[in-house]
Amino acid sequence: MSLRRKFTSRNVLIALHDLITVVAALLVSCYFRFDDRQFALRLPLLLKTLPYFLVISFVVFYAFNLTTTKWRFISLVDALNIVKASSVLGFIILVFDYIVIAPNLYGTFFLGKKTIILYWLLQIFLLAATRFTYRYFRYKRTLVRVKADDATPAIVVGRAADAEILFRSVESGAVKHLRPVGLLSPSSADIGQTIRGVPVLGAVDKLEDVITDFAERRRAIKRIIMTPSAFEPEAQPEAVLARGRKLGLKVSRLPSLGEEGDIPRLTPVAVEDLLLRPSRTIDYERLGGLIKDKSIVVTGGGGSIGSEICKRVVTFGASRLLIIENSEPALYAVMEELGTRNRAAVVEGRIADIRDRERLKRLMNEFKPDIVFHAAALKHVPILERDWSEGVKTNIFGSVNVADAALAAGAEAMVMISTDKAIEPVSMLGLTKRFAEMYCQALDRELAQRTDDKIPMRLISVRFGNVLASNGSVVPKFKAQIEAGGPVTVTHPDMVRYFMTIREACDLVITAASHAAMPERHDVSVYVLNMGQPVKIVDLAERMITLSGLQPHHDIEIVFTGVRPGERLNEILFASEEPTIEIGLPGVLAAKPNEPPMDMLHKWIADLREAVANEDKSKIRSVLKDAVPEFGVHAGHTPSHA
Repeated sequence: MSLRRKFTSRNVLIALHDLITVVAALLVSCYFRFDDRQFALRLPLLLKTLPYFLVISFVVFYAFNLTTTKWRFISLVDALNIVKASSVLGFIILVFDYIVIAPNLYGTFFLGKKTIILYWLLQIFLLAATRFTYRYFRYKRTLVRVKADDATPAIVVGRAADAEILFRSVESGAVKHLRPVGLLSPSSADIGQTIRGVPVLGAVDKLEDVITDFAERRRAIKRIIMTPSAFEPEAQPEAVLARGRKLGLKVSRLPSLGEEGDIPRLTPVAVEDLLLRPSRTIDYERLGGLIKDKSIVVTGGGGSIGSEICKRVVTFGASRLLIIENSEPALYAVMEELGTRNRAAVVEGRIADIRDRERLKRLMNEFKPDIVFHAAALKHVPILERDWSEGVKTNIFGSVNVADAALAAGAEAMVMISTDKAIEPVSMLGLTKRFAEMYCQALDRELAQRTDDKIPMRLISVRFGNVLASNGSVVPKFKAQIEAGGPVTVTHPDMVRYFMTIREACDLVITAASHAAMPERHDVSVYVLNMGQPVKIVDLAERMITLSGLQPHHDIEIVFTGVRPGERLNEILFASEEPTIEIGLPGVLAAKPNEPPMDMLHKWIADLREAVANEDKSKIRSVLKDAVPEFGVHAGHTPSHA
């Protein structure tokens, strides 16, 4: 990929304009500095040396990006470049005047300091004036469009620094049909200021007063925009959302640029945006370093986690993406969504089941991935408690197939999405995931011990807990129950779970992969995302009801239905016999669980295939119990045997 800047016809026109300003500045400065006779004496030599000076000027302007900067977005940085380029040209004239021309031809200065200073000022003015005039007219044209009837008047909530990004996006046309009329900031330093022509009208708690005031002046606010800083505790995000809904206003959020790439886009504020602690700061440059220009495979790419990983790797600059998914509607949906994004990646989707070992190997060999993210799995605890063999076939045999196919295709790394339920498991989900972890651990260790010169593939597993708004999670379930008028069903009043957003989980998964892919190989193959503080499910339900503008236990009833097979009241992040390691990455820890040798794993896999083929549940349980002795030891509720 070439890093050279392309020189287009537009750049040619800009270069011609800039060279004309050089001629004008030089001639005008001489005309005003000298009388007619002195000007006439100097003009022949001036015209003789001018072509050479124009060539030098072109090189200087190009070096300072003046010929390649888009005038519509000219900024302070570009203004400084104009001053720098003009100063360099002025210095070149000074050198020629004082050293080359004057002593040899005139015995006195050809132009003199006053002329050179006058040229310098004129050069800056002519280069800057046309650019800023152009930007001003484009800005005025945008304002006319923003003030048109179809532009929605909006109040922005958040700090000035965040709001300024939105205001610039409106001015440039990146955000359309929106007219910010005021800003409410949690920072007292912002109050009374004006940001890009938009006044800061007060603190966040003045929201209702400001909206009422605009309504009385027949300039009704139709929308509230919450910037990233509006979700900080001091900005009272829950109160903003509740007031907005009470007033019947549409409430949207402006994601950070790290979330959505370089193009800001407004999205609706969901209840889950307010349910958690603030997300961790992600080193997006680190993630881009891992993913950029790589070929990526995502299994289960149509699911909640898989589809988000697909979006993230495209955002971080993957060159090629292969999505493997066994659900045709899910594959179609993720392909359609990726098709609407500005992306350089070549995206391909294929229908395949990870249980189909030969097809998986063919797809991987044809694609030749650099990194494989394995998100395909059966994940619903109560369902897997009824269908043990299906969980074994997908979560164990399927994971083995993905790992072996990635290795055969020459991948640099495979990242398996695991679960906190794999720690001292009490459910078939946790048990099958722990077995898959052990296979990846053993294969990673076996590859590390090879003595050939080839850099061995890394196989890692990343554990985390419940993901808000994912398919089958409690948040969409509670939302549907609240919209239906209740009741909201919770299994047990003491049920506790760890939660994080899909975006944060996927970014931390890629962060863990970046650690595993470092040149110095770390003796770590199981990573655990730091989930923060656990959340009581009943508290989550009550908070969601409140955020919907209703009263728990009054408008919406909460009913306890009982703990289901395979569930325990409290999830754990690390097993009691499992040492943990700090790896220097915020939000990511490493675990060192025990791992059996590969030959023992192969024996257990063969026994499981036989037991699954015969639908022998007691044999499945016996094999898995041998493989994972801690299975069910600390069970608050053990799996059903039925």
